[in-house]
Amino acid sequence: MKMFLGYYNKSVILTYIGAAAAVLGMALALSGKMKYAVLCLIVCGVADLFDGMIARRCKRTEEEKEFGIQIDSLTDMVSFAVFPVVISFAMGNTSWYHIAISVFYVLAAITRLGFFNVSASISSETKFYTGLPVTFASLIVVSAFIAGSILSITEIIMPVCLFVTAVLFILKIKIAKPKGIAYLLLGLLAIALAVAVIFVGG
Repeated sequence: MKMFLGYYNKSVILTYIGAAAAVLGMALALSGKMKYAVLCLIVCGVADLFDGMIARRCKRTEEEKEFGIQIDSLTDMVSFAVFPVVISFAMGNTSWYHIAISVFYVLAAITRLGFFNVSASISSETKFYTGLPVTFASLIVVSAFIAGSILSITEIIMPVCLFVTAVLFILKIKIAKPKGIAYLLLGLLAIALAVAVIFVGG
């Protein structure tokens, strides 16, 4: 009999790393260490991008597969629904319209996650995403942070990006799923963004 609930094998290790990075990132953001907080968001994105690939290569029971789906979704909620909003608030975006956009963003993200939790077995077999996966919020928010730091327009660009991203979460548009070399390109993009954050971030 196991002493602890859950599963702790290589099929979910990146998911746990992503969740830990999100919590650490929120603490850093609230402490004013924005550069490091945004770097944590990049870690969240990379972890979520590759955790499914690793999980599919592992031999798992049906129960382990279902657990993986649920914990991935819960981690996505922390990493890509709540964490970006905390970053925005920590940057001083706390006026009424910033808050309204942040609420809409979180609601759109959890609506998407809940919808695809219900149809996980169906959506995993298709070649396209319907709407923008929440994982890509990491790329968008990080890019907004970089642009805002360079142009000193964070109070404008961050809420605009959150609003547009929220709409894309729930919009019925087809987006091709990454495969093969696309994973390499996304990994290289993450590295490029991390370098940019280090050099231009506050």
